[in-house]
Amino acid sequence: MKVIQGGVCAASGFTAGAVHSGIRKAKDRDGLALIVSSSPCQAAAVYTRNQVKADPLQVTRDHLSDHTARAVIVNSGNANACAMNGHVNAVRQCEAAARYLGVDVDDVLVASTGVIGQELPIACIEQAVDQIALSADNDVRCARAIMTTDTKEKMAAVSFEIGGVTCHLGGIAKGSGMIHPNMGTMLAFITTDCAVSAQLLQKLLYRNTQITFNRVSVDGDTSTNDMCIVLANGQAGNAMLEDEDEQSAVFEEALHAVMEDLAKKIAADGEGADRLMTCTVTNAADEQTAETLAMSICSSSLVKAAMFGADANWGRVLCAMGYSGAKFDPQAVSVTFASAAGEIVVCENGKGLLFDEDLAKTILSEDHVEIRADVHQGNAQATCWGCDLTYDYVKINGDYRT
Repeated sequence: MKVIQGGVCAASGFTAGAVHSGIRKAKDRDGLALIVSSSPCQAAAVYTRNQVKADPLQVTRDHLSDHTARAVIVNSGNANACAMNGHVNAVRQCEAAARYLGVDVDDVLVASTGVIGQELPIACIEQAVDQIALSADNDVRCARAIMTTDTKEKMAAVSFEIGGVTCHLGGIAKGSGMIHPNMGTMLAFITTDCAVSAQLLQKLLYRNTQITFNRVSVDGDTSTNDMCIVLANGQAGNAMLEDEDEQSAVFEEALHAVMEDLAKKIAADGEGADRLMTCTVTNAADEQTAETLAMSICSSSLVKAAMFGADANWGRVLCAMGYSGAKFDPQAVSVTFASAAGEIVVCENGKGLLFDEDLAKTILSEDHVEIRADVHQGNAQATCWGCDLTYDYVKINGDYRT
């Protein structure tokens, strides 16, 4: 497997484009994007577990009942969630893309992101979609068009070989706030020219969502619009992957690599964040215990605030582990803080150690900090990703709607 440049256009047969639709106030920002395959795709998706689901999710799920698709239309600036005429407008959005592309409306999937509860100005989308120029060079423009409070685009792509055939897989994502597990906790779109059956694609997507996107936490909120879609058009020409074997394992490795890369970029770009926070729990009794403990640390507002202040307040780490619900022996835990500036053990056997506060502050002042908790009870481990909690998070969300 090789890391390559690109995003949703890295795979053969995929093009993308974006345009300013009029939904967003800033005229210099695109707010409507299309991702298109030149041939039918096997498709899979995962969705938010929030009981309040936006209408675009419902329409996309309906259109994926046959497990095939050709295109995705995405708008930012308006979530089309809990909104007047939500379902009708989501369908009209698909119809507008279908007319422009000359494909069946059921082969168009739809996603929206932005403010909840406001009616989608569908006429803006219907008028703007024809102005989208599709190109295989529009990865960045497409990735930027789906951003809301994100500060940077999020893309990843790899190439790999299946049976001697070179395949490609790439994706884009948006996510900065309302990021917490129970799906993919954002919008993500992944494309590949590898031939993969929809059934296998769904199984691999779901499995890898659990250990990538579902291990990210920015603020503890799960959005109404979260979804991840994968399209596979088979244009690389490999034999169709249908079963779990050595060949599908290669594909899964590529899928995981792109999903994990996007997950980390989402965590690092959390609203107002100064630094990426990686939390790893090792030597747990089982992986579920390790994940529960790591996610509790990663989701703790007090831990996140301490990381913002570069304060080695390891007691908050143990506290977060203690209320996670996972079983472990607090008197066996050791805690280490690490970064590019070095590492420092601050707790052993559940008790604090004397340590160099200045060194600890230097370590925790890096852009990427690690919290490692060893529970000494087994061989399992899990890593979750988050970010620090800064003053800017409140500033961004205090007047987000207005």
